[in-house]
Amino acid sequence: MAARKKRSEMVPQRQAMAGGTQAQMRKTRSDGWSQADERLFLETLAETCNASEAARAIGKSRTGAYRRKKAVPAFAQAWMEALTIGYEEIEMLLMREILFGSEVEDITLDAEGAVKTRKVKRSRNMAVALRLLAYHRDTMLAMRQAAAGAAVERPDSPDAIARVDAIIEGVREERGRAESVGV
Repeated sequence: MAARKKRSEMVPQRQAMAGGTQAQMRKTRSDGWSQADERLFLETLAETCNASEAARAIGKSRTGAYRRKKAVPAFAQAWMEALTIGYEEIEMLLMREILFGSEVEDITLDAEGAVKTRKVKRSRNMAVALRLLAYHRDTMLAMRQAAAGAAVERPDSPDAIARVDAIIEGVREERGRAESVGV
């Protein structure tokens, strides 16, 4: 029975060997990632799109999170899904802001805690959201292509530009034929 208990506390670890890699059993780290840590990390990552903030939320380092992403394919996949959720939320936030705007009430209190002034601000600084969108745009496009199972290309890709140029050239040729016939 004791041998069975010891065996369940062991986890495989890859070891670099001269001929490649080999699995070796080792004890589970007491400061390792639990399922609760992983779940909270992914939830925070989906909310913030920020790996540093997500690692901070569970008391781990960002480097350790990236190391885990590299070593555990299922975690890497869940990481990408969390980023997709967060990125889509940023897109929706920007769309809501563009369509409806926003109001933020700024309240100033005096020394006794009574309301001194109230100001309604009608817009937000969206620079951070725009930078995140620009930074992750290509990654998100690739992930959406993989999820759709088909090629989803950018409208400014070389292939799309070549197809538009070919269509425009076809229209010009058609016009040239129509003008030479006299129509």
